[in-house]
Amino acid sequence: MAALKQSQIEQLTRKLKQDYQTLLREVREELDNTGDQHRIDLLNSEPGDAGDESLANALADFNVAIVDRQVQEMRDIEAALRRVGDGTYGVCIDCGDDIGFTRLQAYPTAKRCIVCQEQREKQYAQESHPKL
Repeated sequence: MAALKQSQIEQLTRKLKQDYQTLLREVREELDNTGDQHRIDLLNSEPGDAGDESLANALADFNVAIVDRQVQEMRDIEAALRRVGDGTYGVCIDCGDDIGFTRLQAYPTAKRCIVCQEQREKQYAQESHPKL
């Protein structure tokens, strides 16, 4: 497999930066719009009961989960941009082989080649099953 061409790295870097800006905007909007407004609206409605409070808490938890996922994606992008900077972008962290351009187009923050990623997923899938 051939290493990435400079034009491919530039294309992927632009995509990473665009994705980062999109996520940053989404996080800001989520934080601006969320607050406790949903919870306050539900708790102030009459008559209130434990179900309303439970729904308000669930909405708050859901919003936190969304922001958490977005922030993790931003961290992954930052790490990919650091790999671009140090010249290791597109190189599998497990085996050292090149990560294919088509894989990076689909998943620009990929740290592993498809073979190593599949092996990792199989390993962790087996570890997640409880043993008696």
